[in-house]
Amino acid sequence: MNLTNLSLQLTGYDITTAKKELKGHQQRITKDYRDYIEEKKAEILAFHLKNNIFYSALVGNKPQNWKQLPVLTKQDLQQPLQNRLSKGFSAKNTHVHKTSGSSGQPFIFAKDKFAHALTWASISDLYASKGLDLNTSHEARFYGIPNQGLVHYKERLKDLLSNRYRFSIFNTSSENFEQFINSFQSNKFGHLNGYTSTLVLFAKYLAEKNLILKDLCPSLTHCIVTAEMLFKEDLKLLKKQFGVNILNEYGSSETGILAFGPAEEALKIDTRLQYIEILDKNNKPVANGTSGKIVVTSLFNKAHPFIRYEIGDLGTLSVINDQPVLTKLEGRLGDFALLPDGKKIPALAFYYVTKEIIKDTANVKEFVIIQNQPDTFTIDYVADTEFSNAEIEKIKKAITVHLNANLQVVVNKKNSLDRSKRGKLEQFRRTF
Repeated sequence: MNLTNLSLQLTGYDITTAKKELKGHQQRITKDYRDYIEEKKAEILAFHLKNNIFYSALVGNKPQNWKQLPVLTKQDLQQPLQNRLSKGFSAKNTHVHKTSGSSGQPFIFAKDKFAHALTWASISDLYASKGLDLNTSHEARFYGIPNQGLVHYKERLKDLLSNRYRFSIFNTSSENFEQFINSFQSNKFGHLNGYTSTLVLFAKYLAEKNLILKDLCPSLTHCIVTAEMLFKEDLKLLKKQFGVNILNEYGSSETGILAFGPAEEALKIDTRLQYIEILDKNNKPVANGTSGKIVVTSLFNKAHPFIRYEIGDLGTLSVINDQPVLTKLEGRLGDFALLPDGKKIPALAFYYVTKEIIKDTANVKEFVIIQNQPDTFTIDYVADTEFSNAEIEKIKKAITVHLNANLQVVVNKKNSLDRSKRGKLEQFRRTF
């Protein structure tokens, strides 16, 4: 049994009421989505203008037409939490959390307890809509975890309460993957959930061994990938080697799940709790189907304003059956290669081209690209065998031709790649 809901209920997070309210929100959206969204936008804006000194000062005398409201950035929020909380809220009566820092701009934020309860109710409901019951499905969790100290045991306790077991993703050796396989053979896991890169790496190991995970663990029904990009060829690999449905989850620690659904389809926005806009570099709305900055409004967090909050990612929205869907996620906003002539290349496009070049070379398991200078790139990779000189020259030539620039490319074989403290793999990094 998943004890998380009971634990939350006992500590002041009213999950029972949140589930009932969430159901009411869904009924409203089904009846008239546009009226619901406009009503909730107006309510949360009015609340923070009246009760939050930080936000009302940020808006100032600007018109309160929605499209003229300021776009809230991470830099705006990098100040003491007490400066940003609404009247009546403190660190003692809210859920306080810290962002992952994957954007390079971490900060502490808060949710009022009922908003946090709504988030948990929504997560449970979204999973259930795809046939996954968190109360009964034992989760194989592929996330990072601190190696020692109080934080380590705190995470383990949370896992125990949540009916999940966490695998050590910092060790991607064959020996460790064999332990993974043994664990799946001896436990009745219902689903996998974790960072895309590690799940893909595990799937590649299974492919090498000619193993299908569901054959080893017949109780498996789903795999949920999150936190990192999912490429089409990787999705194909996951479906084949895991033998289950692959779901894609996009969200943030600040807001919860933003979009969710089958990985091969456009992801449905959780419109009950969030409002998402796509804006250009001048903070103007773009047409549906056009790429831009993802800007989120959390419709129920009264403790802390997330109104037109620039989450730091690029994406594309469309509308299906009068409901917004995320049709494309394109990586982080600031991720781009800056070439000597001043040209900017989106990091994801650069990474994808490189992936195409080396996918059949030396049995590459994973790689990262680091831009050290405008004309200098380093490719660190993990593979069973080292690139030959001819293969390295092929990679260098292909990148130079594609980018139409004279570049220095250094290629290094590694036993493993550096990940963040939480286990995320930063696929592209610019160091200047």
